[in-house]
Amino acid sequence: MYLEKINSPQDVKRLSLEELNQLSEEARETLLTKLSEHGGHIGPNLGLVELTVALHYVFDSPKDKIVYDVSHQSYVHKMLTGRKDAFLIPEKYDVVSGYSNPEESEHDFFNIGHTSTSISLACGLAKARDLKGDNENIIALIGDGSLSGGEAYEGLNNAAEAGTNMIIIVNDNEQSISENHGGLYKNLAELRETEGKSECNFFKAMGLDYLYVKDGHDIEALIEAFQSVKDTNRPIVVHVHTIKGKGYKFAEVNREMYHAGPPFNRETGEYKFSMSDPESYANRTAEYLLDTMKKDPTVAMITSATAPGFGFVQERRELAGKQYIDVGIAEEHAVALASGMAKNGAKPVYCVYSTFLQRTYDQLSQDLCINNNSALLLVFAASVYGMSDVTHLGLFDIAMMGNIPNMVYLAPTCKEEYFAMLEWGIHQKDHPVAIRVPSNGMISSGVEDTTDYSILNKYQISKKGKDVAVIALGDFYQLGESVVEALVKEQGINATLINPKYITGLDEDVLESLRDEHKLVITLEDGILEGGFGEKIASYYGPSDMKVKNYGIKKGFPDRYVVEELLKENGITVEQIVEDVTTIVKK
Repeated sequence: MYLEKINSPQDVKRLSLEELNQLSEEARETLLTKLSEHGGHIGPNLGLVELTVALHYVFDSPKDKIVYDVSHQSYVHKMLTGRKDAFLIPEKYDVVSGYSNPEESEHDFFNIGHTSTSISLACGLAKARDLKGDNENIIALIGDGSLSGGEAYEGLNNAAEAGTNMIIIVNDNEQSISENHGGLYKNLAELRETEGKSECNFFKAMGLDYLYVKDGHDIEALIEAFQSVKDTNRPIVVHVHTIKGKGYKFAEVNREMYHAGPPFNRETGEYKFSMSDPESYANRTAEYLLDTMKKDPTVAMITSATAPGFGFVQERRELAGKQYIDVGIAEEHAVALASGMAKNGAKPVYCVYSTFLQRTYDQLSQDLCINNNSALLLVFAASVYGMSDVTHLGLFDIAMMGNIPNMVYLAPTCKEEYFAMLEWGIHQKDHPVAIRVPSNGMISSGVEDTTDYSILNKYQISKKGKDVAVIALGDFYQLGESVVEALVKEQGINATLINPKYITGLDEDVLESLRDEHKLVITLEDGILEGGFGEKIASYYGPSDMKVKNYGIKKGFPDRYVVEELLKENGITVEQIVEDVTTIVKK
């Protein structure tokens, strides 16, 4: 087995063409074995096997620097750069992350998990090279889906002007997570159909040299192409046509389903546990929106290339018709689009993951909130219970969005509250509204939510007590319930429990009412502590004798954490909170 003997790219360079093809077969088989047992990004990596082998055969990593866009397609790169055991030995499957990581290897230059960034990062590497008078190759490998992101355009524009060595490999597999959207993809299709000979060429129009590779799984053709551009003194795009999911028929046929997923049965192609929970917030939200769209033609769902994660599978996208809008990987455009739609009388609903919403702070502030347009944002995976990769953390949303004027950011604690907020948020015309979609399961209170959310910043006192008040936000409300129960049971402290619902405002009437019979207010929030919700409460009580203790996640970038361990590290367990409260109250 050749793969077992590969400890660095230098070992790849010693192989013959026949041996390189055998290495590719072994790498693909290794991928399928691990992914079927462990899960991960399937299609992107299967489609990049030969291209990665050819890259390391021709170029001299780490002197030549390769930047992988998103980097969820860097698995074979890791195999060839000293990390093969993490793919060959089941006990070591979790030793490496699913993305490039400089802490793992000198062959990785950035932690990357967001898309459309590779060309800009590579431009920086190239500029530093030129300033130092060095001569290494700088390579950005970007997927066609990532080209829809605004930063990719900015990078291409800068690369063209720089006019020095920059090799941009466009991995064109005709697919984002779902189908591609946007005018650029018509030109990519035309270039594929003409084998790169069309006079209409987006990349040449940007001032870049251009080379087309028809078969991105032909190692000989790839090596020839890469050798022809190695050490170039000009920026050039190498446009490579590949097949997403190459070598696994189920992934080739259902490219959306097999973009990424849990372990699967290789023989049947079935995932070992369901990717779609009928009772998830994603599915229930999609059903709700489709029903609302039928009743109101001005309602529309917007996504930035992540529709399946929000329940909008192909069938639902077809049912929604023109009321479904996929802008591609372009979160900035999505927010500005939503603002414009709301301004002109439509009811846009932008479904987005918290980690990707970080990419569009300026549009949230400038295009949406300054103009006070009534778009609705549904923020998914904004939670410690969401994604845990360091590049995909959703914990920063409260500090980011909670301080933008005019924004109304809501935190439901159960499905009854969520759908009441959703109904109000779609139809109200007074504010930009965001809802922090729960991530801790579809919990029911069993009670209809009749709150009038147009009366802003009114907290709900769920249980009246004294001495201690627990203000528990969103996903941490159930934790708050457990803390209150434990306090009375173990310490005889009959605490007050408050559901604030509103992240972006203070209910001063409720906060004032606590002064008379309470010594301590604790806040529980499912996000970064610094700049978060709890600190607003602490600031409010600052000049008074009221003691305040905030609980949340300390500022940092935790990576691939175990939820229970992260909570314990931050003192957020029932036992730790009860101990803290008891100590403070008895002082």
